[in-house]
Amino acid sequence: MIKKETHRLWACILNRAYVLVIILPFFFSCNNNAITSEKLSCSDFSIQNFNPLSNWQKDSMESKTIFIDYNNANSGFIIPTSKQIQEGSFAFQFEIKNNTSSTQNFYYKIYYQNESYKFDEIDALTKRENPLAEENFYGSWENTATTFKKICVPSDNSFHKTNDIFRIIGNPRNDERYIQNGVNNRWQRNPRVGNYSFLLIVVSENNLKTIPTYIQNINQKNNGHFSNPYYYYLNGDGKLLQNMIAYKSASLLKVTAQPNLGGGIYVDDARFNGEEDKSYFCATCGQDSNLYKNAPIQQFINYVDISTKMDNIPVVADILKDNYSKMDYNWNKSFYSKDELIPTIIQTSKRPCETVVSDPKEKKIIIKNPKTQYGEWKKESVGIITRHGLTYGKYRVKVKLTELLNKNNVWNGLTNAIWLITQGGGEWNYRRTCNKEGYMATYWGGHDDKRIPLVDYSEIDFEILKTPPYCPDNVFPPVFKNPIDNNKNVASWNVALPQEITNTDANVTVACTNWDMACWEPKNFGIGCNPIEYKGQTFEAHRWDEAYRALTEKKEETDDELFGSKFYYFEIDWKPTEIIWRIGASPDKMRVVGYMNDKVTSIPNNQMLLIITQEYHNTKWWPGAPYSQDNLPFPLNDIPGEIYDLTIE
Repeated sequence: MIKKETHRLWACILNRAYVLVIILPFFFSCNNNAITSEKLSCSDFSIQNFNPLSNWQKDSMESKTIFIDYNNANSGFIIPTSKQIQEGSFAFQFEIKNNTSSTQNFYYKIYYQNESYKFDEIDALTKRENPLAEENFYGSWENTATTFKKICVPSDNSFHKTNDIFRIIGNPRNDERYIQNGVNNRWQRNPRVGNYSFLLIVVSENNLKTIPTYIQNINQKNNGHFSNPYYYYLNGDGKLLQNMIAYKSASLLKVTAQPNLGGGIYVDDARFNGEEDKSYFCATCGQDSNLYKNAPIQQFINYVDISTKMDNIPVVADILKDNYSKMDYNWNKSFYSKDELIPTIIQTSKRPCETVVSDPKEKKIIIKNPKTQYGEWKKESVGIITRHGLTYGKYRVKVKLTELLNKNNVWNGLTNAIWLITQGGGEWNYRRTCNKEGYMATYWGGHDDKRIPLVDYSEIDFEILKTPPYCPDNVFPPVFKNPIDNNKNVASWNVALPQEITNTDANVTVACTNWDMACWEPKNFGIGCNPIEYKGQTFEAHRWDEAYRALTEKKEETDDELFGSKFYYFEIDWKPTEIIWRIGASPDKMRVVGYMNDKVTSIPNNQMLLIITQEYHNTKWWPGAPYSQDNLPFPLNDIPGEIYDLTIE
């Protein structure tokens, strides 16, 4: 069989008038994965000059870039839109020559695939198609029933140009999972950011009949699963076809998301139970039709756990500005009776747009934890959330969030958080099946929560606050000496913090967390402290027990560097098989502060939104924290934070 195919191959090569590149697929057929060729030939036809983006950035022949258009994007991102290209589609072209002695019909199809956030098409162990490659984001024409298109080419020894169009859209396979009540909710599987490749397939009429229907029509499944066309044509049975050319263009398209932070903030009724005070609504924050259609951001309302009620000291102070000292903290902690304490829970805004501002001139967002006054007694968390979900991406934010420590290194009680959270939705947004015991069923459930194979909850966090590392576990928790309320003996109540805390007094902890919902499937799933190696660094990952839903790594950094400078960058690099957390003073000077892979934790593969918050945490969530939330004052002044840029690439 191989000898026969080889004879056919050399016959094909000898018939070619012009050959630039011969690569390995030629050992079996005339099919090429031609990344650098200008002209490719088989016995029946030749093609040349495939240009998948002929009407976009014409002067760039290799890598091209487009930014996602957020205007009117509630139904899903479209790449490109009519604002970006008048026709609202990419044009592609190629030239074909008929090498036979009579007029022939040939057939063509274009495919695209996201190359930055994908699973390899070939399984490393079996050398067959990787089952996870069906999760890759690939597509073709929007009407998946349109398979190959016919072109009639005369036998005149000349190349003939073919022109066509396509665009990159959500749910490109028209998967029924994202179709409800006859509506194709393309926004539920938005296009991914990153680099896209383009694969042109041209085939003779006889060979077309041998291409499976589930490859021609990517909406169809094979044995209950989608089959990746890139695998089929470049590595699978498609390689064996005679008179078929697979031409992978050298041109890539880089898709980047960069929402305009000055483009307004939308207020969702559902987050306020439809009872919001609208007195702070304005042109850049509210519910008008323009904001509904075009604002990329909405106000975020934190979940309030009413079971974590606190008895707070009745003190109003500005910890950051009033030189609030450790002695002040210890005095207030020691000398208020239980009857004087204020029963309270962490609050969220009752007046939307009061604590979040979109600045169209500076193209930034300002958030502020509002001040309180004696008798009002509130600690209010604030934040924003994106409105359009994505799967995977390198999320980089440029922010000036509040300093967390004052010059006496006393914590103000706030946690600065940059985090991704599930877009929710149930079945359409389920994570990949957990095949070993299942996920814990709910985010909030306890140790005895039931396990189920599918959940839609996912979360990836930066949380920065004053708390000690959990690992190594031989130094955790720190031992705190209890004060004695004897006001005649300062040493009895003004108790010093443990040395483990004072050694890094000016530091805050950067906590990097993946909520994997305690899926046991990763082969190195573990509890307690476990090391993970990444590029010469060792990170200690911690999980409380086998039912705990999250894996956390902590790294101490100076508060002055992260939040005392004019701005700082934080980055969550979420990939199919790993998550990397980076921080830095500029995008080209980022350093890794957290790393996890699919060997230790279940990496989410569903669609998520980005949140940025300054929030008050109940410190019961953070065992070993040197300051207790209920012993910290209520804020005397507004505490601002600014968000200058969000780039996802």
